[in-house]
Amino acid sequence: MHPLPFSPVPKDSMRLYLASTSPARLALLRAAGIEPVLINPDVDEKRVVAETEALRGEALEPRVLVELLARAKAEAAASALLAEPLDGLLLESLLLGGDSVFVLDDIIYGKPHTAEAARERWERQRGRTGTLYSGHWLIEVGGGTPGRAIGAVAVAEVTFADDLDDAELDAYIATGEPLFVAGAFTIDSLGAPFITSIVGDPSTVVGLSLPTLRRLVRGLGHEWPTLWNRPGAL
Repeated sequence: MHPLPFSPVPKDSMRLYLASTSPARLALLRAAGIEPVLINPDVDEKRVVAETEALRGEALEPRVLVELLARAKAEAAASALLAEPLDGLLLESLLLGGDSVFVLDDIIYGKPHTAEAARERWERQRGRTGTLYSGHWLIEVGGGTPGRAIGAVAVAEVTFADDLDDAELDAYIATGEPLFVAGAFTIDSLGAPFITSIVGDPSTVVGLSLPTLRRLVRGLGHEWPTLWNRPGAL
């Protein structure tokens, strides 16, 4: 467990712990006025999926897959956090786990990891529309035990430019950015100019739907503004 430093919490605020090391999710929350504590969930995603599919006897649908992994990450991080409480752990704190996949032609895509895989995916998806699924799992933590939990999946349709040429694609892949993001693209960085439209909440494509997170926070009986703890948000 490797949390990052954080500023003192205002008296009325709740702390949000984020079971992720994603720079994009962190930047998104910061822009929304929230400074989370990051925790590496340390989950073997392939094992979790394989065991669940073996139990069910079938491949997991995208919605089920992302919520399953979001929950696994959140529960792993909650267990680690409560086993080794951090300074500033409040009685009412929340912990969020998330996961995302991109679907095109009924094929589920996660992170490509290699330039060859990223290139192959972009050859298929440029000029076309695919679906980004983002799973969320929110757990109340504090008092030494996990509390209530709630989950949801957000969906967004993403359409890619049809005039993306090979030179642009080669240059984008050479940056390394598409190798480590679901679907091999971003909307909040270098990949944004290659996306022509999004149907749905744009933050879903970043990997964390802010409107969905707000609904989950309220679903557990808390108010969204209590998470604001960055300068300028209060």
